[in-house]
Amino acid sequence: MTRVLHVITGWNRGGAEQQLLLLAQHLPVHCDIAVLTRTGDLTPAARAAGINVHHIGMRSNTDLRAVPRLARLMRRGNYDVVHTHLYRACIHGRLAARIAGIRRVIATEHSLGDGHIEGRRTSTAVRLLYRATEYLGETTIAVSPTVARRLRGWGVPASRLLTLPNGIDAEAFSFDAGQRAATRAHLGIDPDEFIVGSVGRLVETKRLDVLIRALPHTERGRLLIVGEGPAHTTLERLAAATGVTERVIFTGDRADVPALLSAMDLYAAPSTQETFGMSVLEALACGLPVLYSVCPALTDLPPDSARQAQRLPPRESAWRAAISQAARRPAARLRPPPAVTHYAITRQIEPLVRLYEHGPAAISSSVPSSVSPA
Repeated sequence: MTRVLHVITGWNRGGAEQQLLLLAQHLPVHCDIAVLTRTGDLTPAARAAGINVHHIGMRSNTDLRAVPRLARLMRRGNYDVVHTHLYRACIHGRLAARIAGIRRVIATEHSLGDGHIEGRRTSTAVRLLYRATEYLGETTIAVSPTVARRLRGWGVPASRLLTLPNGIDAEAFSFDAGQRAATRAHLGIDPDEFIVGSVGRLVETKRLDVLIRALPHTERGRLLIVGEGPAHTTLERLAAATGVTERVIFTGDRADVPALLSAMDLYAAPSTQETFGMSVLEALACGLPVLYSVCPALTDLPPDSARQAQRLPPRESAWRAAISQAARRPAARLRPPPAVTHYAITRQIEPLVRLYEHGPAAISSSVPSSVSPA
């Protein structure tokens, strides 16, 4: 059986981390995971699924001891493939794979925004280091055509890029009336109270401030914000300044996202920077109507793939009007749209296995609908 070592920067409940865990649970190859910095919240779930998690103990971006540690792990594990995820893991993982003599080195670029990578502003040095180490690998996977275009703008040749979208386990996010009732009771939400919600890392580009500013213009309901990040304190202060502190619920990082989605009546994603938009797909899988500004996962598909998802301009007035209108409608669950089926996690498996076993030539010679040369 093909042995694959996935290398990732951290192991908390971020989008890239949860996508990797989902992949490792479905891939019909032996998968181990090496975490550069912190083992994090997902380690118990990985180990429960029989996936080994190795903690490298990297303390800072300049801690070069991570490279020989990784190389020793790669040799000891006799891996056939190294698959890296996120910026620091790509840099250090490619170097370690070259030292360890592993030829098949693949990277997935999850979080390259317009002028940002993983929520941080990019610089000339960051781009140059990325390009230099990219050539130590064999292929870079972009999670959307949007990310592929940005990588080409960074100077990565199209011949070295493949586009393979993220995947979703739709069944895990299906609506559950029992979870809705239990979650609302736990959070102190009345059964018939209108709840608009959002899930994700609390950073400036998610524009959750737009939702807080919309609340005073909405006659009823509350806002449920799921996630954690550096913008948390700023958002709490904004809620206080606009007089809606009692109407905003901050849950922090949570493992029970499907239950929290079941507790919502409307999903709102006013983000101005997205590489895919997984949380929007998860909300659609839960049968929620969705408002969003940027979601490559939907804009890369035909318009009728998700009719219950409404795209709004990043203007506060548009969001105020749309949320107020939704609050006046009866809450109703909808059938998950075709977009959810299109991004089923099982569609990723066969292309990745061919890539692991035969290299990029096996993809370009027979391109399925879910993957394409960039």
